[in-house]
Amino acid sequence: MIAREMEHAKAGRPARIQAKLNGLADAKVVKKLYKASQAGVKIDLIVRSICTLRPGVPGLSDGIRVRSILGQLLEHSRIIYFENAGQSEYYIGSADWRARNLRRRVEVVTQVDDPQARAVLRSVLDAQLVEPRAWELRPDGVFERLRGAGPTTQQQFMPRAREDAPPR
Repeated sequence: MIAREMEHAKAGRPARIQAKLNGLADAKVVKKLYKASQAGVKIDLIVRSICTLRPGVPGLSDGIRVRSILGQLLEHSRIIYFENAGQSEYYIGSADWRARNLRRRVEVVTQVDDPQARAVLRSVLDAQLVEPRAWELRPDGVFERLRGAGPTTQQQFMPRAREDAPPR
């Protein structure tokens, strides 16, 4: 799917990858993301923990941005979005992009086709990509804390989670 986004970018079609993960440390995936960035694919990553990719390196990863969100609650959701030339695809799953998850474990990823569920996933990605107090990964591998104002994404989504929760 990363290669497909690269082909879309080369052909001038919309090409974007967005992913929310706990970790990104698989060398093959990192190299593929670098190649995608060089091909013109815009890549936004929300990676809570380890990230071996270096965003914003001229000529290597200009089109990649990496954020980390550490809040009151420990989040484990994985969301992957491919723009696919305007035919958006959303996936959820259990796997991080780490060698142990991709090669030594049984992990599950499934496409999300339900429009209502896709809208929820879109709202999570959109909110977390503008999280006012996220950590932004710099090209030198150091995270820098943003000092924005306003509610965090966890604060925004907690009321909805409470409403959606089954009664106790």
